[in-house]
Amino acid sequence: MNIHQNQTTKVAAAGVRAAPAKLTIVDCDFHPNVRGLEDVKPYLSARWWEHLQTYGQRPRHGFIGTDPYPKMSPGANRRDAWGSDGDWPACDLDMVQHHYLDAYKIDYAMMTPLQPTGQADQNLDFSAALATACNMWQIDAWTTRDPRLKGAIIVPYEDAVASVAEIERHAGNPDFSQILMLARTSEPMGRRRYWPIYEAAERLGLPIAVHVFGYSGYPVSGIGWPSYYLEETSGHSTACQAVVTSMVLEGVFERFKNLKVVLIEGGFGWLHALTWRLDRHFESLRVELPHLTRRPSEYVRENIWVTTQPVEEPDMPNALAEMVEWTGEDRILFSSDYPHWDFDDPALAIPQNFDPVVRRKILGENALKLYGLKA
Repeated sequence: MNIHQNQTTKVAAAGVRAAPAKLTIVDCDFHPNVRGLEDVKPYLSARWWEHLQTYGQRPRHGFIGTDPYPKMSPGANRRDAWGSDGDWPACDLDMVQHHYLDAYKIDYAMMTPLQPTGQADQNLDFSAALATACNMWQIDAWTTRDPRLKGAIIVPYEDAVASVAEIERHAGNPDFSQILMLARTSEPMGRRRYWPIYEAAERLGLPIAVHVFGYSGYPVSGIGWPSYYLEETSGHSTACQAVVTSMVLEGVFERFKNLKVVLIEGGFGWLHALTWRLDRHFESLRVELPHLTRRPSEYVRENIWVTTQPVEEPDMPNALAEMVEWTGEDRILFSSDYPHWDFDDPALAIPQNFDPVVRRKILGENALKLYGLKA
């Protein structure tokens, strides 16, 4: 009997109940907001501030003139997350600490800013300037004021040279834990125009976080613009499938063997089925892909991580556990999507009847290992 077992036996014999071990929670999808564009003004030159006021942002998207979220939920936000003075949710640190970090006992929150980041703006110089401004705003408004918050390096990913410069500007700063891209790029994400970003990420030991949405100029559907919001939001999983397929088959992970990619807010129930299909066709079509030395599923298993929200919730009681097993219990990270309306409470997102070891891994331990964070 080892010392730990002996002590446990003594406690039990004395009739004293040992306190449960603290459950580490790392949320891999927290969306900070700005009160308004003035929040990024201090980080923009006079030229680019005037440009923003005069021309605004001009992303590649046919329907960007309208809000992509339903009107009953502005910005897709929780109603109880709005400030008492009408401020947008997640724009005030005090409110975030009280309503989110403390309330849900979050140890770390990985930030994924969506606006105003300038990613994929048609003016590449402005895209780079706004990405830089957003990164400085993350530091000053969030990460230096609460060590639980970890920033994501925003990159103007349609300009690989500018993206690498932005990555190198912040690499080594513990305020940042990853690089943020969006799933709908102007070309499939495995194309070589994006490879300098992956080279920098691998070289500097930073994961690439790929969040859904993005302004590619193309509809999420393969056959045109959808009619309903439900089609739009359900299409995120197919966009993630396209990301995985392109990066694997183009040879990204063969070239950058230590690159880590995290897919955020696309669910994960589709991943194992995709790898089965890729492996099946690879057997008969591998002559087209001499640059791949392994089956597609092997690259996915070593280089891809997924997040829980929005987790698929099958009716069959054991189906979710099987999905976790097929995906890999060490490749799934918890995400809440705070402050959005479909936020997942960490106490409820992973069923209580799950294997406690698996539950601990998903809620925090996997992310601690991936991002090199201390419990």
